[in-house]
Amino acid sequence: MPRGGTNYMPRPDGDFSAWANNYNEAVHKFYEAQGLDVSELKPLEEAIAEWNKDYPAHVAAQQKAEGARAAKQNARDALEAEIRPVTNFVQGYTKTTDADRATIGISIRDTSKTPAPTPTTRPLVQVDHGQRLLHRLRFTDEAAPTRRGKPPGTIGAEVWLALGGAGQPAPMLGDSYKFLSVSSRGNLQADFSSEDAGKTAYYALRWVSTRGGKGPWSEVAAATVAA
Repeated sequence: MPRGGTNYMPRPDGDFSAWANNYNEAVHKFYEAQGLDVSELKPLEEAIAEWNKDYPAHVAAQQKAEGARAAKQNARDALEAEIRPVTNFVQGYTKTTDADRATIGISIRDTSKTPAPTPTTRPLVQVDHGQRLLHRLRFTDEAAPTRRGKPPGTIGAEVWLALGGAGQPAPMLGDSYKFLSVSSRGNLQADFSSEDAGKTAYYALRWVSTRGGKGPWSEVAAATVAA
């Protein structure tokens, strides 16, 4: 099936140029062999002549531009290499002021520490209670549940514990919960006495920032103390 439109023309300029020149020559031979009026190909001849003038000029300009770009980059790399040691000297010079740095256009060092923000996310808690009188807690941050570790700017999670009788509802957060520990490693072991066997342990956790800010409470996690 013959192809319509211009799909028979190669798209890359280099391929198109070679194809167009061959096309021009072959069409002229075809017209001559068929006894057709070759003067009708005058617009084609003018167009191919213009292409053969402009396309090489374009290629040469591209090559020149690439050479200029490479030269520019080399010059910048060399200039940056000279700027860095001078900047290091100025930054370390005892008489350099922040006003000097601003005028020169180099970094003004921030000597104050940015305070850690109060945590806004909650720990996600899992309790392994398969062993007698022992619970192992594992927790992650809800913003990155698949990655162990505490959120940036925190020292870890406060772990609070309340014990209730079997079948009793979970106590509300408050005085019923006793502080257990602060864990920075994403895990904690809680040991119980034999008198706690059969009771339900309720855990509530919250992140604590390096400045003492407390984040929101986790969902309460419950697990039976195995006898």
